[in-house]
Amino acid sequence: METLANLESFVRSAEGGSFSAAARRLALSPAAVSRNVAILERNLGVRLFQRSTRKLTLTEAGEAFLTSIRGNLESLQNAISAVSADDGEPAGMLKVSLSPTLGIDYLLPLLPEFLRRYPRIRPEWHFENRVVDLIAEGYDAAIGGGFDLAPGVVARTLAPVHVIAVASPEYVRQVDAPVDPSGLVELDCITLRSLSSGRIRSWNMRNAAGDEAMALLAQGVVVNDSAAARQAARLGLGVALLAVSDVLPWLESGELVRVLPRWWGDAGALSLYYAGRELLPSKTRAFIDFVVESFEREDYARRFAGGVS
Repeated sequence: METLANLESFVRSAEGGSFSAAARRLALSPAAVSRNVAILERNLGVRLFQRSTRKLTLTEAGEAFLTSIRGNLESLQNAISAVSADDGEPAGMLKVSLSPTLGIDYLLPLLPEFLRRYPRIRPEWHFENRVVDLIAEGYDAAIGGGFDLAPGVVARTLAPVHVIAVASPEYVRQVDAPVDPSGLVELDCITLRSLSSGRIRSWNMRNAAGDEAMALLAQGVVVNDSAAARQAARLGLGVALLAVSDVLPWLESGELVRVLPRWWGDAGALSLYYAGRELLPSKTRAFIDFVVESFEREDYARRFAGGVS
């Protein structure tokens, strides 16, 4: 009977493309992972990887073996995780990827309550402006938008991502308010340069009547982070187009105001991503249920909508 450690070392090495990547996920040394895989190959009597100085490549036998065991291995790991605590209480490290502004402003304040409910869960939360590979990088969940649904990953919609034009009250008092988004080009603008594409994002905006207009922005201040754009708008440097979730507390406090209250751009949905397994680890299920419950309690689906002035 092959050991779980050897099988897991093989699967994680195949997913990560290296023993080092597998070692980070398994909290082992690369040498230990390499040794486990070598023992597995010896026991099976076949070579599972072609090794080079840069990466690992599955052999034909390795690909067939990975396909055969991956689902069964995950089911076994989930079953072990589900009963790891004597009383069934969710436990273990919970690795989550969150966009910085959303994670810090909305999710981090929920952490004390979450840990009071589930004291055996150890959160490892990564605040990052990138789309992660949940399975290959070992994340239990991610919250954000724009993820491609890789095989085995599901998305649960939490709220819309609507983009609106905001500025400081002082700035708005000094300018003539535009009639529609095309008039934004006449104002000082704070624009966002995409971290992934390097481009300035443009938005086609709409209103409740179904009218549409392109938001034309003059490039004044250019930043590559939404929190920086929000701060620039608060400082009176111009108009910024930002997701409602990025500016809601400042709108509610009056530090920012909407420049075109009836117009918004649709950037898709804010979703909770996780592996669509038949038996989720109890720690992941607890996190999913807690986040959904919190978003419903705070009415974020409605409050994040651009049609709400």
